[in-house]
Amino acid sequence: MFVLELTYTAPLDRVDAVLPDHVVWLEGHYASGVFIASGRKVPREGGVILAVGDDRARIEELVATDPFSIAGVCEYRITEFLATKTAPELEAYRQQLPS
Repeated sequence: MFVLELTYTAPLDRVDAVLPDHVVWLEGHYASGVFIASGRKVPREGGVILAVGDDRARIEELVATDPFSIAGVCEYRITEFLATKTAPELEAYRQQLPS
């Protein structure tokens, strides 16, 4: 599992100009099952996406296709973690520690 932390690197008017394309991009990855949660940071200086996947390189490729990345209005910080404990609703995403 991955936490994708976005930090805006441009003024909000530039971010907002790309926002509709970013939302379409998000929706595509929700539909494919890669994204399971996302939203804006408070205060609004970026966002957070919770993603599932087995391959960090694939996640890095994916964030490079974000319209925010392409427009140069944000930077990503990718943190991989093992979700060994979850709420019952997220049990399908629960992982085991390696032996």
